[in-house]
Amino acid sequence: MKDIASLLKKRILLLDGAMGTMLQKYDLSADDFGGKKYEGCNEYLNIVKPEVVQEIHEGYLEAGADIIETNTFGASSITLSDFDLGAKDYEINKKAASIAKIAAEKFSTPDKPRFVAGSIGPTNKTIFITSNVTFEEMENSYYRQAKGLVDGGVDLLLVETAFDTLNAKAAFNGIHRLFDEMGRKLPVILSVSIERNGTMLAGQDIESAYTAMAHNELLAIGMNCALGPDLMKDHLRTLAGIAQTYVICYPNAGLPREDGSFPLGPKEFANYMKEFIHEGWLNIVGGCCGTTKEHIAELRKVIDDSKRRQIPGIKRTAVSGMETLVINEDIRPVIVGERTNVIGSRKFKDLISEEKHEIAAEIGMAQVNKGAQVIDVCLANPDRDELTDTKRFFDLITRKVRVPLMIDSTDAHVIEAALKKTQGKCVINSVNFEDGEKRCNEVIPLVQKYGAAIIFGTIDEDKQQAMATTVEKKLQIAKRAHAYLTERWKIPSEDIIFDTLVFPIATGDKNYVNSAKTTIEAISHIKKELPGVKTILGVSNVSFGLPPSGREVLNSVYLYHATKAGLDLAIVNSEKIVRYASLSEEEKKLAEDLLFNKVDDPIPPFVQFYRGKKVSAQDVTTLPLEERLAAYIVDGRKDGLIEDLNSALKKSKPLEIINGPLMKGMGEVGRLFNF
Repeated sequence: MKDIASLLKKRILLLDGAMGTMLQKYDLSADDFGGKKYEGCNEYLNIVKPEVVQEIHEGYLEAGADIIETNTFGASSITLSDFDLGAKDYEINKKAASIAKIAAEKFSTPDKPRFVAGSIGPTNKTIFITSNVTFEEMENSYYRQAKGLVDGGVDLLLVETAFDTLNAKAAFNGIHRLFDEMGRKLPVILSVSIERNGTMLAGQDIESAYTAMAHNELLAIGMNCALGPDLMKDHLRTLAGIAQTYVICYPNAGLPREDGSFPLGPKEFANYMKEFIHEGWLNIVGGCCGTTKEHIAELRKVIDDSKRRQIPGIKRTAVSGMETLVINEDIRPVIVGERTNVIGSRKFKDLISEEKHEIAAEIGMAQVNKGAQVIDVCLANPDRDELTDTKRFFDLITRKVRVPLMIDSTDAHVIEAALKKTQGKCVINSVNFEDGEKRCNEVIPLVQKYGAAIIFGTIDEDKQQAMATTVEKKLQIAKRAHAYLTERWKIPSEDIIFDTLVFPIATGDKNYVNSAKTTIEAISHIKKELPGVKTILGVSNVSFGLPPSGREVLNSVYLYHATKAGLDLAIVNSEKIVRYASLSEEEKKLAEDLLFNKVDDPIPPFVQFYRGKKVSAQDVTTLPLEERLAAYIVDGRKDGLIEDLNSALKKSKPLEIINGPLMKGMGEVGRLFNF
């Protein structure tokens, strides 16, 4: 890694062009492939026609390529199984690596070393999109492929054309397992494939793909295939602005025509890439489908090492689902929907117990529709198997919502199962020092392996008072945890979220009457003394035991003051948030008297004011029947739909329902999506 990494500090490196479309030019027969059974398996040519593969490698090296790729794009056991060659995966990959290595060494000089990148394609199965392969199967297949490539002598590994980040995560797990066994590492590059609609096939855009994969020790990240350079510009600009590693780009020679040819000739292709180079967006350039040694020769001419991309020194707290959420000052507080939690929601708990997982997932959808930017998911019901429920529910919720997910569990096996179902970068809720470092030792390796932000609760081993109740102890635990996480585990400060714990202030327990105040003060101190970290609170804890309408108000007022103190994330019911500005001065005063213990015995006047009052937030089930029917279309919900349709059919004809509330709902959907 030192050799190639040191070169990237000085100049832009040139990758080769296409392998598959180059092989097509040879018009190979079935016999050339080793028989009709293997016709079309380009990777088997490494065994039966190695001289053709070597000739292509040497053509690219003559054109000036610094890096050539092995002919192993489809050489995983999963893909090779289509040709009954799955058992030969190791042999094929090792042979391909040795062919490329011989060519590279032939052209290498002290001033211009040549490198071999082991090509690892996406396979023909997907964990997320089609669910026709498991994470474990994918990881094992990638492990075997990587082992063959490394044993064959490659200098680096290139996980390319990734269109599902779960596949990519499985690839990196397999690769890292191999590195652990070897006791050494090779450089690894990740390149994803963005479609014309602006996302990968599995739905993530370039920023979300980077956010999900940035925890890996990458030499470079970038894009290839699917598009020509003309359609990669915006995506490349975005990636170049955020990636804390080198950036690679090797597009197709334009979008393929109907006859399979590609529109961009060598000079046209190079001119597009010249713009990217001169914008300072690139460190490694090359070509994908439709590019030839002539394309690479022209690309060599436009490379300007003085324009090589400089890695920006930015730090940010970012999590992702299908979409990326950057947690910064501009969006505080981030709303974390709390209702997909079997501990906090009776309705959700009952749906999971009845195994109505799809309807349960709609609760998460409803939270997002009402403003939740992250969804907290807890399935820890002692009467059920949490692991089984997690696998089933995460299969659904990851397809229902695009926002990041918070995995709320104390079981490391459950956390890992959820991570294996999630494309993006999650938040793990949570770890603490209650059992010393035991729980951290179980969970933090998962953070490093899959990528996640971690919530750390201000709890320690103190048998008398484990949960910190004073400002001093909350801060002391946070400082200890910060040093432990950043020094022992190398977790960036930006991925650490402290839960300073707020307790119910209206239960009569004297230990907690000042909890709201001390927690806010602790937030302020932590944010000042530990730059980069974030803070979170389960806001509704503060109002436990009060009348429902009063709880909404107290939560709103507390959220307002906590945010002013520096709170970054708030776990709340997003469907029942009362706007602080909408509250009367009397309501604010009653809430603040109770929260900050400003007057003697503030509980009775607060309770008296709200006793018997209705909650202000309207639940969809309280809407008139026709409005509920329209809401089912807009929200995409099923819970209660059949019952309400049957009720409507007793009063109206089917066509009247279709042309009335259902069309009204469709009209609203059209308005939301601008069609």
